[in-house]
Formats: sequence, C-alpha cells, structure tokens
Amino acid sequence: MDVSGIASVATEMSQARTVDAVQIAVLKKALDIQAQGAMQLVEAAAQVIPNNPP
Repeated sequence: MDVSGIASVATEMSQARTVDAVQIAVLKKALDIQAQGAMQLVEAAAQVIPNNPP
C-alpha cells in the first residue's frame, strides 16, 4: 500500500467518526425532546380533576 492509500484510509476513518458523532448527538437530542414531552404528559395527567363524585 502506498502513502496516498494510507492517507485515504485515514481520511475515510476520520469522516466516519465524525458522521458517527453527529448521529449520536442527534439521537441524544431526540431522546431529550422525547423525555421532555413524556414529562409534560405525566404532569398534565396528574392535574386532571376526576369527574366522578366521591
């Protein structure tokens, strides 16, 4: 393998790591947004006043 081949492989690996890091960051953000939505639903459900008489 020549030097340009090694450099090419190194560049591809670096780009792959960058893509993986971006995908993980997007996934974490999506999970955070989903968790916030779930907490809002739980809080809203806790504030419901029952309609049935005691």
